[in-house]
Amino acid sequence: MTADTSTTPPTLRPWVIATRESRLALWQAEHVRDLLQQRFGRTVSLLGMTTQGDQILDRALSKVGGKGLFVKELEVALEAGHADLAVHSLKDVPMELPEGFVLAAVMAREDPRDALVSPHHASLQDLPQGAVVGTSSLRRLTQLRALRPDLRIEPLRGNLDTRLRKLDEGLYDAIVLAAAGLKRLGLGERIRQFIDTDTMLPAAGQGALGLEIRQLPGTSPHATPSELQTALLDLAHQPTWLATAAERAVSRALGGSCSMPLAAFGDWQTYAGQDVLRLRVRLGHPEQAGLLSAERCAAVQTLADAEALGREAAAALQAQAPQGWLSAPGTSG
Repeated sequence: MTADTSTTPPTLRPWVIATRESRLALWQAEHVRDLLQQRFGRTVSLLGMTTQGDQILDRALSKVGGKGLFVKELEVALEAGHADLAVHSLKDVPMELPEGFVLAAVMAREDPRDALVSPHHASLQDLPQGAVVGTSSLRRLTQLRALRPDLRIEPLRGNLDTRLRKLDEGLYDAIVLAAAGLKRLGLGERIRQFIDTDTMLPAAGQGALGLEIRQLPGTSPHATPSELQTALLDLAHQPTWLATAAERAVSRALGGSCSMPLAAFGDWQTYAGQDVLRLRVRLGHPEQAGLLSAERCAAVQTLADAEALGREAAAALQAQAPQGWLSAPGTSG
């Protein structure tokens, strides 16, 4: 007698996450995997990949293709159907995604601040004159130069563990890293100073995770979300998504290049009982001293509102910029 299997639920194909293979990238992908499995009971696997950004360590990213080198191979895996989604540090995601790719969600932000890591010095202020500070971020370099023009800023590439190893080998007196990565990997004790956002403004998207998917050809952006899209929206954190959308819109309005020493940070304030998004921006120059700064606030409820706020802040920077400032050659931010 044949068993009745009409009530047996179908076996669902596992979702596959494309991820870089650095320890931090794997932590981020595993975090998303665990959330999806816990909330939706789906099997989720990881597809680890080495990107060009991980391989090229002897040149500035802007000279070899920019931060998009950290996501390109993952997008190829999505397009080929080898993976269903990719998990990115949002600050590494280009401001313009290739046609057919979308950010399905932005997750709650970790600590957005930069952090000073040093074996001997407790703060930026404590660093002796001429101290060697490691960073390959032009955003950090221009802000450090404004704060402490006496410091010697030297390039520092590689994943988080590589950067810490170079510090421990005595190649630098201190290095500046994103606090979020250190905290996610349980390395918060290495932080000597959390640099407040008034002192050093973060990069657009810093501390947030972006979930990218392939949108099927011919699919309207307003079509009914797929099962995966619905699941990813459940992981989204709207206040972070709106804030980072405003930040990314600043860069997009100024040319969309990661080679610009641009800082942009949105945080939520309450004025007269209303939640308002405050967007602060700074723009440096790779060769000249000084920083351009602007601040704008608005009651933001949609991504379109957030992007309009970002464009307004970008226009404020453009209005201040001397001739040639915005077209200056730079390096990665």
